[in-house]
Amino acid sequence: MAIKIGQTIGLGQSLTMTPQLQQAIKLLQLSRLELEQFVETQMAENPVLEEVSAESTDDYTSMEREFTETEAVKGRLEEASSIVDQVSKNKENEVDWERLSNYEESRHQASSGGSKNNSDDESPNYENIVTKAATLQEYVLDQSREIDFSDRERAIAEQISGNIDDRGYLVMSIEELAEKESFDLETAEGVLDTIQHFDPPGVGARDLRECLLIQIRHFKLRNGIVERIVSNHLHDLENRNYSAVAKALGVPLEQVYSNVAVIAGLDPIPGRQFGPDAPQYIIPDVYVFKLGGEWAVSMNEDGLPRLKVSPFYKDMLKDQKAQAVKKSEGKDYLDDKIKSARWIIKSMEQRQRTIHRVMEKILERQKDFFEYGIQYLKPMVLRDIADALELHESTISRVTTNKYVHTPRGIFELKFFFNSAIGRSDGESVANEAVKSRINEIVKAEDVNKPLSDQQIMEMLAKENIDISRRTIAKYREQAGILPSSKRRKPF
Repeated sequence: MAIKIGQTIGLGQSLTMTPQLQQAIKLLQLSRLELEQFVETQMAENPVLEEVSAESTDDYTSMEREFTETEAVKGRLEEASSIVDQVSKNKENEVDWERLSNYEESRHQASSGGSKNNSDDESPNYENIVTKAATLQEYVLDQSREIDFSDRERAIAEQISGNIDDRGYLVMSIEELAEKESFDLETAEGVLDTIQHFDPPGVGARDLRECLLIQIRHFKLRNGIVERIVSNHLHDLENRNYSAVAKALGVPLEQVYSNVAVIAGLDPIPGRQFGPDAPQYIIPDVYVFKLGGEWAVSMNEDGLPRLKVSPFYKDMLKDQKAQAVKKSEGKDYLDDKIKSARWIIKSMEQRQRTIHRVMEKILERQKDFFEYGIQYLKPMVLRDIADALELHESTISRVTTNKYVHTPRGIFELKFFFNSAIGRSDGESVANEAVKSRINEIVKAEDVNKPLSDQQIMEMLAKENIDISRRTIAKYREQAGILPSSKRRKPF
């Protein structure tokens, strides 16, 4: 049978992802910081979008009132402001934006009054100055500039400083560096020795052994034994095999303990204080608090601009002259921008409403956690919340990713409340986060001279009707950053 190419007409159904729907999905999965940046970008690109001011809240009031009345718990969010800082309030009891605006304006005028009176002053605008912490490499290089180096030695110092990693270690051997840059090896060794006397102590070391020896020299801790332990017995030190060290050195075990305590006071990562990453501050998206014996959920609207369609452009559409040029390109452009602005406002409201609904269901199912602690966290998967809210699992996943909740027990990512189940011998199940917390408690309460093995921890959990394998305990222990029992022992 010959194959022919032809056209046919068929009727079918398919889901089309419109640009508006794609934008709504994108808004749903944005973190709070990303959402703020998105709003700023949209306000810059769309002249129709405006931030709601105290004098023009008519368009926003009805929408906000509907949201708070249906989502707040028995209308008591007003009272919650005295218990939880920065909790979003009902529109009727909102912050006096006009008073705050006047305060900010007066403060700005007071702070900028001097500059107005001295407009000819060419002093720099300090608001445009961005502070940046010095890196470890820059810090070492600055110290090298204070040394009376020759031009050749200064060039070597720059190369060495550039090859020091964030831990403080030299990542390229001095031989490779000298060969690559055509330096004299002896001169390069001398410059490296000078850099190893810089601050922080231990910088420029090529390995852990050299790093510790530099610090021993810097802090004048030399006594013969401590240097020999670092030079020849780091492996035994790592495995807490102090008896082998004592036997090899021919000294009493107590003397080994005292010298190991000295070594423990040294820093194996001298560049720790120059961490490459700045601390990340978390702003919660939602608050959970107890009020009058009942748990309540409230969105954190602080810092999020409240948007509206500019009345200036809406009036322009109604203007008779604008109607006369209805088919002009300017009118079409304005129509598109207004539709886009309204869709963004609607999508943001839908995003906040969805997060609120999801958090309410999480609170409903994990109320024991909020009441009594992590040991009472229940197993829960995305499908549980999706079925309860009649949403898709992917929607719940987007809602709970990079979203944080402030609770009386701390700040948690919404993903934290979704846990796999671990069986119990009594037929019930427990969340894996609860088991991790219990393992951490057991380790903290153990005898440091005789730390518990994974097998012993498994047996202790079995007595609490928690059925878990030793391998799983080892995995949870590693995830929590807990060392094996052989490395947790502290005999001194």
